[in-house]
Amino acid sequence: METTESRSALLKAVEFLEKGEWQPAHEIVQGEKSNLAAWLHGIVHTIEGDLDNARYWYRHAEREFPGADALPQELAAARDAVSDSRTRSSDPSDRTR
Repeated sequence: METTESRSALLKAVEFLEKGEWQPAHEIVQGEKSNLAAWLHGIVHTIEGDLDNARYWYRHAEREFPGADALPQELAAARDAVSDSRTRSSDPSDRTR
């Protein structure tokens, strides 16, 4: 389970990725262990142009690698996933799921 601190860090990583700043995003995601972090790690390497490494991280995240052309959609979906994760974790009813 992700902590509030972890989710905040992943949100910051998404913000960096949306600006094309993969280096600081990489620093954040490589310290995280969740599937969401692994997916973001794959996006980092897609932006960097290291597609073999991106594929590795997508497999680790249990996601299909969509290719570099899907980067805008992946960033939007990642933003939604991080935001959804933050919303659910602050919802007291989420603790019963």
